[in-house]
Amino acid sequence: MRSGEATVVKNAGSHYLLSELPAWELFPAVLRGKIRLKASEITNPVAVGDRVRYQADDDGCVISEILPRRNYLIRRSTNLSRQAHIIAANIDRAYVIVSLYFPEVKLPFLDRILVTCELYGIPATIVLSKTDMYRGLAPEEIAHFRSIYEAAGYPVIETSVPGGEGIEEIREACKGRVNLFSGESGVGKSSLIKALDPSLDPKIGAISTAHLQGRHTTSLYEMYPLASGGFVIDSPGIRGFGLVDVQKEEIARYFPEMLREADGCRFIPCTHTHEPGCAVKDAVDRGLISPERYNSYLGMLEEDKKFR
Repeated sequence: MRSGEATVVKNAGSHYLLSELPAWELFPAVLRGKIRLKASEITNPVAVGDRVRYQADDDGCVISEILPRRNYLIRRSTNLSRQAHIIAANIDRAYVIVSLYFPEVKLPFLDRILVTCELYGIPATIVLSKTDMYRGLAPEEIAHFRSIYEAAGYPVIETSVPGGEGIEEIREACKGRVNLFSGESGVGKSSLIKALDPSLDPKIGAISTAHLQGRHTTSLYEMYPLASGGFVIDSPGIRGFGLVDVQKEEIARYFPEMLREADGCRFIPCTHTHEPGCAVKDAVDRGLISPERYNSYLGMLEEDKKFR
């Protein structure tokens, strides 16, 4: 029997593909039963990006231990579920793909992903996709979107796969890193990955014109090696993103622009909702914090009540 350490590069339910990164030599493995039982509130005890120990013999390979995670991105499985799902682990950078239109961006959804990235220490970049489809029609909307998130401290990269805009910038940034690409269905994640490396073939789906919503195309979590260097994790399109492991009174800490202002509040702790002398509310009034981000924060406070 031989043993070793490897990274999970594909999750297909009860079966996994591993590779001893940075080498790309795939081999299959299954999960030892006792590990599966430990994580009763997690729908997937092993995630793509996990470092694991394995044991292999003539009968196959078994994952015997999950090594400590440096970070991970996690969401509540459904809006009314207490179970959670780990999207990916040990991520160097998350690229959150959104499109202003086709499908229309939902800022509260985007903000919940960003809060979770802040919570688990994952640097995040926002990728504004399909700009060739609406730049001429909505230049002010693009500028406003950028102002919201750049003021909060997030890089925003505009991309157009047909025109190649932004592709080289992302390709260079991905080198030597494990990068997660995530977003709602239909925003163009798979097309963007294929543009980064044309040898890859993640599934690409069409938009439902009736509802301007993307159909689910990627059903498995999978890591790909980029020919230019680095690795990219493609995640299935996400329709809902519930917060996990964050208390109501902590949420404001994970809005960087609110955290910068919070020390000026008259009362500590401050919920930034009704207290007099609140520096965060004052910053919203003065245009230093966008009302869109502040409204997302208020929505998260309300959402938190559902799970108590």
